[in-house]
Order: sequence, then structure tokens, then C-alpha cells
Amino acid sequence: MSTIYQTTDLVRTTEPQRRNVSALKNCWIAFQEWRKWERLRRDLCKLSDRELMDIGIGYGEIDYVTSNRKTDPRGIRSAE
Repeated sequence: MSTIYQTTDLVRTTEPQRRNVSALKNCWIAFQEWRKWERLRRDLCKLSDRELMDIGIGYGEIDYVTSNRKTDPRGIRSAE
């Protein structure tokens, strides 16, 4: 009987640990996504007006483009 109780207690202690690891993993993934977004935003802000016109966006659209990377700001097509 003591073996059964010990096994049950073991299962109970690992469940919160799994949730903590999962939460930490989700935070890490969100942080990585934020870094990609910030890097793209920084690179676009460094471009001149002419370079931005060449790719079809303006300074006012940089935040939109970086946060919606899968859509074309001109509405032409989906960029996947």
C-alpha cells in the first residue's frame, strides 16, 4: 500500500512542474518573437524614404508591417 501512495504523490508533484516548464517555454517563445519583431522594426526604421518607397511602405506603416508580417500592407497578396 505504501508504494501506491508514494507513486500517487510523485504524480502530484510533477504536474505543477510541467505547468511551470510549459509557462517558461511559452515566455521564451514570446520573447523570441518580440526580438524578431523589434529587429525587423529597427531595420525598417534605418531605411531612407526612397528605400521604403521601393518596397512599397512608408514610415507610418512600419509598425503595421512588423506586427502583421504575413499580410501585404498594400493588400495585394498574402506573404507566407
